[in-house]
Amino acid sequence: MTNHWIDIRNSDCILIMGSNAAENHPISFRYVTEAQLNGATLISVDPRFTRTSSKADIYASLRSGTDIAFLGGMIKYILDNDLYSKEYVAAYTNAAFLVDKSFTFKDGLFSGYDAKTRKYDKSRWAFQTDKNGVPKMDRSLKDSRSVLQLLGKHFSRYSPDLVSKITGTPEADLLQIYKTYAATGARGKAGTIMYAMGWTQHTVGTQNIRTMSIIQLLLGNIGVAGGGVNALRGESNVQGSTDHCLLWHIWPGYLKTPRASNVSLAAYNEKWTPETSDPLSANWWGNYPKYSVSLLKSFFGEKANRENDFGYEWLPKVDDAKAYSWLDMFDEMYNGTIKGFFAWGQNPACSGSNADKTRKAMKKLDWMVNVNLFDNETGSFWKGPGMDPASIKTEVFMLPACVSVEKEGSITNSGRWMQWRYQGPKPKGNSRPDGDIIMELGKKIREVYAEGGKFPEPIRNLKWDYVTDGVYDPHKVAKEINGYFLKDVTVKDKPFKKGTLVPSFAYLQADGSTSSGNWLYCNSYTEKGNMSARRGQQDAPNKIGLYPEFAWCWPVNRRIIYNRASVDPKGQPWDEKHWVVRFSGEVKDGKYVSKKWEGDVPDGGWYPLQNPDGSARNDAKHPFIMRKHGHAQIFGPGRADGPFPEHYEPLESPIEKNLMNSQRMNPTAFVLSGKADVYATCDPKYPFVGTTYRVVEHWQTGLMTRPQPWLLELQPQVFVEMSLELAKLRGIKNGERVKVSSARGALECTAIVTQRFRPFKIAGSIIHQVGIPWHYGWRWPETGTEESANLLTPSAGDPNTRIPETKAFMVNVAKI
Repeated sequence: MTNHWIDIRNSDCILIMGSNAAENHPISFRYVTEAQLNGATLISVDPRFTRTSSKADIYASLRSGTDIAFLGGMIKYILDNDLYSKEYVAAYTNAAFLVDKSFTFKDGLFSGYDAKTRKYDKSRWAFQTDKNGVPKMDRSLKDSRSVLQLLGKHFSRYSPDLVSKITGTPEADLLQIYKTYAATGARGKAGTIMYAMGWTQHTVGTQNIRTMSIIQLLLGNIGVAGGGVNALRGESNVQGSTDHCLLWHIWPGYLKTPRASNVSLAAYNEKWTPETSDPLSANWWGNYPKYSVSLLKSFFGEKANRENDFGYEWLPKVDDAKAYSWLDMFDEMYNGTIKGFFAWGQNPACSGSNADKTRKAMKKLDWMVNVNLFDNETGSFWKGPGMDPASIKTEVFMLPACVSVEKEGSITNSGRWMQWRYQGPKPKGNSRPDGDIIMELGKKIREVYAEGGKFPEPIRNLKWDYVTDGVYDPHKVAKEINGYFLKDVTVKDKPFKKGTLVPSFAYLQADGSTSSGNWLYCNSYTEKGNMSARRGQQDAPNKIGLYPEFAWCWPVNRRIIYNRASVDPKGQPWDEKHWVVRFSGEVKDGKYVSKKWEGDVPDGGWYPLQNPDGSARNDAKHPFIMRKHGHAQIFGPGRADGPFPEHYEPLESPIEKNLMNSQRMNPTAFVLSGKADVYATCDPKYPFVGTTYRVVEHWQTGLMTRPQPWLLELQPQVFVEMSLELAKLRGIKNGERVKVSSARGALECTAIVTQRFRPFKIAGSIIHQVGIPWHYGWRWPETGTEESANLLTPSAGDPNTRIPETKAFMVNVAKI
């Protein structure tokens, strides 16, 4: 989230798309309700009329996988009707940048596409630059090569008529939503987007979010109260786990995983440290070496020094041309190249796309360790449906972990708020906190490596002192994450003693004198104490729900990211009522002569871009400090599938041709093509669009809820929702058991015949869609008849993230 949960109440218009927040985030939804009570309009866009839709002021349906067409039409509407925030867009985004003439777009393909590799040469998407390498700009936004003009040309094709034919959304609904949401571009207004897996789990998932980000930038809705692009996390600590490098391609704090070609620390830092010649760009990632060296010192302590590249040589490097995502990993496992597997706090036998392939892949392992609260379909895969235990060699170990209330530590919620939780009851039985399991495992591994082994240095030299009185100490880890001064130093004219906690990431150094397990969390546990354990109830002076003394928020307790974009170039709020920050430095002769920001922790304490008299300052910084050029990116040249979003059909689609261009699907989509990876597009055997979702009665794959008889009573069976029209077409009655099948697998479901789904009219044809919750598996209920919806989903995904396309695929529904 750029903003946070409480801030949603400040919005004038809330668009919930790719999410069913009322059902999946029922407690947090209170802030949506507060906004509505204050006069905000709630818009729900979803293929199904959900519990969120029932709370909405405006509802529109759309076919799964067509979000870019829907949102692209909104971009066209905003530009055609001159509704964008001109001063914001010209000053704070790259709309004014001039794009090199080598960039073109024709019939669904951007310049630089290689059909053999299915990849783009991104050098063709460069900006025009001056002799210093600074992008050339036209702040009037009239130059034909400016980003804004190219954006308008790109989306000029997205007419309401064509968008309606693609999405199935009636034109009148499109125009009502476009008009309502575009009104938030007026000064003093704000609109926000709340999205979740309904946007990400597509072969165009990243570009779904990019499209909405462009809308928010055009309307000036980034950095402001009640605005932002707000991802709704599916668990209370998903944000925290991502921050601390749950994913393969990042280190903690979103540093990059080293590639094989990064042969030294110097080469690694050079690769990932951007440079700019623009004196007005903060280019905060220019501090990259400070964060990478401090992380290595946190890993290896005193053993890390200049002679061994601060331990960089001990860390694994990934192959330049390979990915190690979920889909890649289970594909390698299926092919027999992975021999051992820790399934820690997950249930891939049910949660992964093409689940039958995942289960067969685990048969190829020598061993698997299942770390979880209870046994599940993953730990017992060998005795599941279609398995012959006698023929499976995999040795499975179970390490029972305790539940969250039985351990102490922090969680970081969707809004980036790190909150400390204390232990309630002690763990039951033989279960242990994850921290204890990790520490014990590390201890045993170190004992083995003390006797020898290949390449033992990473294990032997690892700093491993997070135990107090024989048990894991979360406070020691929290302090290590924050970071220490490792010698007596003076930084920014302030002296610091060895062993003291670093007060913020602005004090981290690249010379080995500081440590930090995650630079973004530096400031979370200081000499003042555990900031995340605070429970202050007083709001900030601007009274917009910041509550700066309740818990702690990264970075440096900043509650709204890029908040200097909430003020005009003179430092005064676009919205006087819900101001986030404002500059109140002393003024003499029309010029600022002292620095003072009020409100939220500002995104950098520099002077505003202009003085009160309108004159420019040369000691200011652009507000989007994490971008190389200091401007938000309407034109995004770093994405794998193009600098602008474009509508493509899902891998599996009910129509043969993309109505927007000649490329049926994303030309760079990640698609596996092994024996177990089969797909069906416009196949009469699978005529209906399928999607997956959650229900409030169950949690994730159901491991914590399906064994509970009271919750299982509320939702006892996996079901498939379908329209009245589809049920009539197939002769299906409500409550009957039916078979839902795809090219990959099938499962039995209970039919729910409902008006929540309605047929779509797509390019003159009637298209039906069905939906299935993915919480089930054969382990519970004990009948063994309820299975995972992911038996149906494909092994294909987004080219940027590799996230599987589980929200749009083709199925059949038939009576049993």
